[in-house]
Amino acid sequence: QVQLVESGGGLVQPGGSLRLSCTASGSILGINTMDWYRQAPGKERELVATLFSGGSTSYAASVKGRFTISRDNAWKAVYLQMNNLKPEDTAVYYCHAWKLREYWGQGTQVTVSS
Repeated sequence: QVQLVESGGGLVQPGGSLRLSCTASGSILGINTMDWYRQAPGKERELVATLFSGGSTSYAASVKGRFTISRDNAWKAVYLQMNNLKPEDTAVYYCHAWKLREYWGQGTQVTVSS
């Protein structure tokens, strides 16, 4: 079992920055990938960024160049640095991991508004 807990959400003005953290615990050895998803009101959950075990990354087109996913060396924490935030980035952000099955955190709210 893997437990995921997100933190770092909040209210920020357009153009501002936030850094989300996802703390992983339990059986983290062997995690294949970790991702950040988001879900805005009335919309489907969408993949924002993926970090693969080899260190490569991928991003949704809407956040590429503004968001950066990173981790510590042992999958104990994964981060999402979000810069130049826009109102359309407002959503609940979820941490997600793959290890034989998928695991989800409880989500953290990000609101971008003036």
